[in-house]
Amino acid sequence: MIAFLTSSPCIYGAPRAILNPENSFVDNLFSCLPAHPRCLFICSSPDSPYLTDKFAHEMADAFKESGMVFSDFQILDRRTQCDAKLLIWKSDFIILAGGHVPTQNSYFQEIGLKELLKNYQGVLMGISAGTMNAAERVYAQPEEAGESAPEFQRFLPGLGITQVNVLPHYQQVRDYLLDGKRLFEDITYADSMGECFFAFVDGTYLLIEEGQTWLYGEAYCIQDGQIEQISELGDVMILE
Repeated sequence: MIAFLTSSPCIYGAPRAILNPENSFVDNLFSCLPAHPRCLFICSSPDSPYLTDKFAHEMADAFKESGMVFSDFQILDRRTQCDAKLLIWKSDFIILAGGHVPTQNSYFQEIGLKELLKNYQGVLMGISAGTMNAAERVYAQPEEAGESAPEFQRFLPGLGITQVNVLPHYQQVRDYLLDGKRLFEDITYADSMGECFFAFVDGTYLLIEEGQTWLYGEAYCIQDGQIEQISELGDVMILE
């Protein structure tokens, strides 16, 4: 498997979904895919078919606008999960949707996605929550009202595609308040004691191939209550 784990594959603030060419993302991704790949979009919320279909087809349109037309496009959610193994086996390209991390994580566990991906030989792309749930041990950064409470389960079992915990959309959420607390300074920094999180702006991504991980673009390391910028737009670095 080759994995592209993104904050978002699209340009932040654009009026519609447009693939972001920054940090050689489109070039690198398209070079790993066949000309007309068979694509599988795996949902974040299995019981929200309208939203899943809307998001999925926006992504298909974004790829088409960048010059890649899928030869087949399927969606994996509650409607099709009985065929999950076959859908994955037939796909050249899998997209893990963005959304609410715990909801998606629960569904991935329900369908046994980690095991289904065990021998997958295609290309996988994570978007936001999909990227976060690709970690071996997922840090579910609080995002909805009430989730800053101490009893909220912040660490979950993930897909094991990477050991890296990504916090997406940093340019958008860095100043967010949740339950009257600062999302990063009051919540995430405290959670980082003994942990290491990587905050990505949109346009930044991980490329994982043959056991090696490359980080492309602007990123910040949050560890033991401190934050440090480790890379900038256009940078490429290997993560050990």
